[in-house]
Amino acid sequence: MINQSLKHFISYDESAEFKLANILIVMDRETFGQRKAASMVGGLGRLLKLIEEGKIRSDKPSNKQNGKWFCNAADVLRYVVVNIENRGKRKSNDPSHTN
Repeated sequence: MINQSLKHFISYDESAEFKLANILIVMDRETFGQRKAASMVGGLGRLLKLIEEGKIRSDKPSNKQNGKWFCNAADVLRYVVVNIENRGKRKSNDPSHTN
């Protein structure tokens, strides 16, 4: 269910601000795992800091050492960091990559 406090932000406006607001409303129902969330916000240390500060909601239903974390996708998207240095690099196992 869409967060009722955010429901009034849904708009059919084509501006970037409204599109972003609509994306965040929809993603509020989704989760990312710890590794995916950490890679998006700039690392595990930053993710843990954001969780401790209450900026990213997270849940670990299982109290096991290697239990899966669930981080709220909308919260993660609010704190995404774009790493320009690694953005265009190819993986070493990419067949189109030549040395």
